[in-house]
Amino acid sequence: MSRTADSLTLPTAMHAGGGHGTSSRPESRGATAPSSAGKLRHWTTSLLTTSRSADRRGGPDTAVERRTDSWWKIHLFRGMVNDVRRRAPYYWSDWRDAWDYRVVPSTVYMYFANILPALAFSLDMFTKTNMQYGVNEVLLASVLGAVVFAILACQPLVIVGVTGPITVFNYTVYDIMSPTGTNYLAFMCWIGLWSVVFHWVLAVTNSCDWLRYVTRFPCDIFGFYVAFIYLQKGIQVLERFGDGAPFYLSLAVALLVFMVAYACGELGVSPLFRHPVRVFLKDYGTPLTVVFFTGFVHLGRMKSVELERLPTSAAFFPTADRGWLVRFWEDISVGDVFIAMPFAILLTILFYFDHNVSSLIAQGTEFPLRKPAGFHWDLFLLGLTTGVAGLLGLPFPNGLIPQAPFHTESLCVTKVEADADESHGSAKGHYALKRTHVVEQRVSNLAQGLLTLGTMTGPLLVVLHLIPQAVLAGLFFIMGYQALEGNGITAKLLFLLRDHALTPGGHPLARCPRRAAVWAFVAIELAAFGATFAITQTVAAVGFPVVILALIPVRALLLPRLFTPLELGILDAPTASPFTMESVGGSYGAAAAHEGAQSPSGDAGPATATESENPSVVLPAGAGGNSEVWRRKSEDALAEEGRGRATGDEIEMVRLGISRRGQASRSVAREER
Repeated sequence: MSRTADSLTLPTAMHAGGGHGTSSRPESRGATAPSSAGKLRHWTTSLLTTSRSADRRGGPDTAVERRTDSWWKIHLFRGMVNDVRRRAPYYWSDWRDAWDYRVVPSTVYMYFANILPALAFSLDMFTKTNMQYGVNEVLLASVLGAVVFAILACQPLVIVGVTGPITVFNYTVYDIMSPTGTNYLAFMCWIGLWSVVFHWVLAVTNSCDWLRYVTRFPCDIFGFYVAFIYLQKGIQVLERFGDGAPFYLSLAVALLVFMVAYACGELGVSPLFRHPVRVFLKDYGTPLTVVFFTGFVHLGRMKSVELERLPTSAAFFPTADRGWLVRFWEDISVGDVFIAMPFAILLTILFYFDHNVSSLIAQGTEFPLRKPAGFHWDLFLLGLTTGVAGLLGLPFPNGLIPQAPFHTESLCVTKVEADADESHGSAKGHYALKRTHVVEQRVSNLAQGLLTLGTMTGPLLVVLHLIPQAVLAGLFFIMGYQALEGNGITAKLLFLLRDHALTPGGHPLARCPRRAAVWAFVAIELAAFGATFAITQTVAAVGFPVVILALIPVRALLLPRLFTPLELGILDAPTASPFTMESVGGSYGAAAAHEGAQSPSGDAGPATATESENPSVVLPAGAGGNSEVWRRKSEDALAEEGRGRATGDEIEMVRLGISRRGQASRSVAREER
C-alpha cells in the first residue's frame, strides 16, 4: 500500500511528531477599521491559507486554533476547500492502491451486501407507494451514489444507496400527499431540489463541524432503530399473505433463510473447517442461501403453492409507465412546490445525520486509516445526488449502515499474533487478530456500482423476478439480527444480564464504579430508541429525523449532568479517531474517553471495547490530558509503520484462518510495500 499518507505532515494524532514545531502566522491588525476591499482581501486570504497553515501546524494546536473564532463567525467554503486540499494529494494513489488482491473479493462481497437489502426495500416501496418505486429505481439510485462517491468523494469507502429510513420517509410522504391528488413523483422531485439548496447551504457554512459532538451514544441508538426497522419490514412482508397455505409456506421459508444465513455466519467465525471454507461461508453464505431457497420452493408439493414473487419491470425502464425525467413543472401547483420545502428540511436533517454517521462508522476508531476524511465536501456531493435522484424519480440515496463499515472491514489487512496476556491460564496459546492497515481506494466502490447497473439488464431481471417475497422477508430478519449483534446497546444489555461472577475482570464496562450508571445509560438509550421507533408508526413519521438529531444535544448537554466524566468515558466514546475527526476540528467525546481510560488509581485501562482494540488512539486538543499523549506512539503503531520492534509470534493469517465475528475480513500476516 502506498505510504503517501506518512510522507506528509498532517494535523492528526497519527502524525503527531510534527505537532509543535510550527505555529501559524499572526494576523496583522491595523489601528483603524479596515476598508471593504481590505475585508474582502482578508476573507479571501483566510479562506485560502487556513488549511495550508493548519496542515503545517499539525498536532493538538490545530483543533484549538480552529475553535478560537466565535461560533457565529462563518468562513464560507472553508470546510469544503480544506477537505479537497487535504484529500487531493491522495487522489491518484486511491486508484493505484486498488492493485491489491483484496479489492476483488471486497467488490463481490459488497455487491451482494448492497443489492440484497436494496431488493428488499424495493419490494416495500413498490407496495406502499402504489408502484411509483420499484427494483429499477432502487438499483439506479444505488448506481448513482456509487459512481459519484467513488469518483469524486473525499471518503470513497462509504457505500451509498437506499436505506431503511428513507424508505419510511418516502411512503410516509405518499400517505400524506396522495389524498390531495398531488403528483407524487413531481412532489418528491421538488423535495429533492429544495434539499439540494439546504445541503449546499450546510456544506458551504461548514455545518459538519458540529459532528465533533457525535459520539457512540446517538450512533448506537440510530443503529438500534435501523435494526428494528429491518425486523419490522420482514414481519410486514409476511402479513400480506393472509392465513392460507402461501402464508405458512412463506413463514417457513423466511425462517429457514434466517437460520441458514445465521449458521453460515457462525461457521465463518468458528474453528471448524479450513480458513478458505470459513471465509467462503461467511462472505457468500447469504447470497447462496437466497439462490438455494429460490429453487427450493419448487420442490415436491411446494410447487403447487403459489407464492408472491419480487415484481420487476423492463430492463432499464422505470417501473411505472413514464420516462426517466420527472416533469416537475407540470401537474403540480405553486402551493405544492412550497409545501415541499418543510419536507425537504426534514430530509436534509435525516441525511445530515444518517450519511455522516455512516461515514464516521466506516472510518471508526477500530480501522487504521491513513488518508484524511472530508465531511463538508461529501455533504455537498450528497446534495447533488439528491437533486439528480429527484429529477429521475429515484429514491434518494445516502450512506448505508451497516454496509459502509462492512466495506472498510473487508479491505482490512490483518495479522495474527500471540496473546500477550499471560495472567490468565486460558489465554496461553491463544492468538489475537490485529489490523495493520486498510486498502484505501476507489475501485471497489465503483466496481460494485457498475455490477449493480448490470443487474438492470433483461436476463438478470428475469432471475430477480423468480425470488419469492418470503426469501426477502428472511433477508430482513438476518439483516436485523446482524445489526443488533454489533450494536453498543446490545453489548451493554448482555453485560448487565450476564453472571457477575463469570464476567471477566478486564471487561471494559466492569471498570464503571456504579453498576447503576450502566443501567441508567442503557435506559436512556432505550427510551430514545422507543421515541424514535414510536413516531415512525404514526402519520408523523416524516418528522423522525428531528428526534434523531435531538440526540446530539442530549448527549452534549444533558448526560454530563447525570454521569461523571469517568462514567461517560467508559459508557460512551468518540465514533471515529482523531485522525478522521480532523476534518471537523476534533472530537467532543475524546476527553471523557481518555478520563474513562484511566482507573481511579491512575493506571490506564480500556475505556471501551473499541479503545481496547486500538491502543494507539490518542486525544484531540482540549482533552485535558498530558501533552505527551499527543507525541506518544504505541509500539503497535510503530510496528505498523515498519519502524517498531517485530514480534516473533506473528503467524500467517491464511494458514491459521482466524476471522473476526460479524465482519468479513481478508487477512495476511504481513504486507511489504
